Amino acid sequence: MIIKTNSGNEIQTITNVKVYGLEDSVKASKYPMAIDTDKCTNEIVERTLSLGSSPIGSGHSNFLKGIIVQFDLTFTPKMSVELERYHFIDFVSSQSTMHKITKFDLDSAYIEYVDRVMVNRMKGLIERYNDMTKEQQNSEEGKKLYLKILYSNPCGMFLTARMTTNYQQLVTIYHQRRHHRLPEWQVFCDWIETLPHFKELCLTNK
Repeated sequence: MIIKTNSGNEIQTITNVKVYGLEDSVKASKYPMAIDTDKCTNEIVERTLSLGSSPIGSGHSNFLKGIIVQFDLTFTPKMSVELERYHFIDFVSSQSTMHKITKFDLDSAYIEYVDRVMVNRMKGLIERYNDMTKEQQNSEEGKKLYLKILYSNPCGMFLTARMTTNYQQLVTIYHQRRHHRLPEWQVFCDWIETLPHFKELCLTNK
């Protein structure tokens, strides 16, 4: 999935996608009505679709929790603070402005909606910091300048994180964010639709 940076370049926002447990979870969805679970198959049948697309919060779609999705997501803190409210999506690890804010290529680090004036202001602050000696950077003045850079950084900066979640959580995210005004959410929801059997399992009756 592609989105534009401030410099006009396009970046791929979701990469290294892995999906685990799909077939076993489909099989497990049949356990409540089974006497011999060994006879349950991983075939997607009408009841599987009915369970998968049941109302959010009803509990009938719990088998979707077993379909695990992991991926690298390149997104901005503006989207990040909204994503963090979801309990069943975890940050495995991510890039850090705290450690590397003065090392990024700022011409390609921001989404297209960041004002160029702010980009240039950030470049000036970082250039001033990087021109300092190690001793100066560790001084009170240098530490204050670093904090100024951190707190002045526009929320439209792209960072990449490794994420882990599941189909049940993605259903909730999809319905809450499908028509969100942030373009990043639209890109994310477009990607969700491409996951194996997601539309078939989760959106059949919606």
